[in-house]
Amino acid sequence: MSLWTILARARRLYPASIAVVDGPEHTTYAQLGDRTDNLARLLEAMGLQAQDRIATLLPNSRAALESYFAAAGLGAILVPLNTRLAPEELRFILADSGTRVLIAAPAFAELTRALLARAAAPVTVVSAGEPFPVATGTALAYPAVEPGQGFPARSTPPEAVAHLYYTSGTTGHPKGVMLTHRNVQLHALAAIAELGLSDRDVWAHVAPMFHLADAWASFAITWVGGRHVMLPRFEPGAALELLDREQVTLTNLVPTMLNLMVKDPARDRFRYSSLRLILSGGAPIAPAVVGAIIDTFRCEYVQTYGMTETSPYLTLSLLKPHLRALPAAEQLRYRAKTGRPFLGIELQVVDEAGRPVAPDEREVGEIQVRGETVTPGYWNQPDATREAWTEDGWFRTGDLAVLDVEGYVTIVDRRKDMIISGGEKVYSTEVEHVLYQHPAVLEAAVYGSPDPVWGEVVSAAVVVQPGQRLQEQELLGFCRERLAGFKLPRRICFLPELPKTGSGKILKRALPR
Repeated sequence: MSLWTILARARRLYPASIAVVDGPEHTTYAQLGDRTDNLARLLEAMGLQAQDRIATLLPNSRAALESYFAAAGLGAILVPLNTRLAPEELRFILADSGTRVLIAAPAFAELTRALLARAAAPVTVVSAGEPFPVATGTALAYPAVEPGQGFPARSTPPEAVAHLYYTSGTTGHPKGVMLTHRNVQLHALAAIAELGLSDRDVWAHVAPMFHLADAWASFAITWVGGRHVMLPRFEPGAALELLDREQVTLTNLVPTMLNLMVKDPARDRFRYSSLRLILSGGAPIAPAVVGAIIDTFRCEYVQTYGMTETSPYLTLSLLKPHLRALPAAEQLRYRAKTGRPFLGIELQVVDEAGRPVAPDEREVGEIQVRGETVTPGYWNQPDATREAWTEDGWFRTGDLAVLDVEGYVTIVDRRKDMIISGGEKVYSTEVEHVLYQHPAVLEAAVYGSPDPVWGEVVSAAVVVQPGQRLQEQELLGFCRERLAGFKLPRRICFLPELPKTGSGKILKRALPR
């Protein structure tokens, strides 16, 4: 059974329900099905075969949703491109994946032309909107709606690759993470069960749809006949207004987005009366920010943790029934944890010798997982695939965490981000959590800088709240009251903004060393 069947079910059971709100456009499930049929027929007429690659260069939009399902109907592999990458980075992905067709929005016409000028092999462009000029002539027009034409979806085995998501490439060229139809379907079903998704839900696509922090909802929300609401480009005030205007019930945002939203002056102008659940994922989040999220949106908050390689969720900080009886402050402590295992996931935290750590919230180990939502491997990279798994079949996440007696994990750092200063281990998230407690701090990132004496020293990059002033010595004094001396930043760099990835995560490797 392929991912195509998810949309087929929704258009059969909810034909008149609004499937997508994309600006002024309101599209029913019947219309979404017809539009996806037409796109699939166009791609088929171009000669695309099963497992051929189709890339997308799209903002959050109805076209992005249609592309996911049209590719599934063809049995092709979709390659969602990060729209914030440079043309040379995109060129590598097209070449590595062997992409034949690119579906691009007119808003990215210039980026598309720059990309094609570097492409080693011919790529046909389909415009998700008005046609625009490219080197080979004009991008093909996105098909008009032709109700009732239908598309006979190809029979695709569940083990076939459905998507290629390219990782950010922190240590060189990015790797293509393969996700199968089974991976994506089982993750969607688990999310429906864990989060109680239904046809009454309205999902806001605010985090980018080319990233799995949001893309998983394309399938889970469609499966239950819910509504997709699109925000093409993140801006804190616009995101807040969208949640209120469109009566959004739930969404998943990366912590940097949520931090900016709860500190935006517009946050108190709206009621958010329909919100039942705010999820955060993609990076650790400071407890101070969690408290502000709950105060602002007045709904349940759940921290999520996952990876591109795992479709993505591995844990949720959903409270067990007996934990809901705890005092509010103690509940908040659990909600701010990374969480307990996601449905269908086996999870262990092990030390360097491979032994399980004690559930004492002190002993640190690496999170390792296995389950049906874990990738079969990396595209054309057998060595990297072998290295990612232990001999007994556990996937190595590279994330360091502690474990409690309830089975909840708390990530303390990425293995590669851990700072070793004079032989002492410093976890960057612990220092960041303290920095976020200062009322003048808008954003903060902690990282290691080379040092001839200590090997590494703790450095911090900080963005100050608009209209406020903050001196280095004041912030160091604040930290000194809350941190051991070896954990204190030896260098604080004040910046107007922090560099971000296309998904909105802070890009630590771009910070000044």
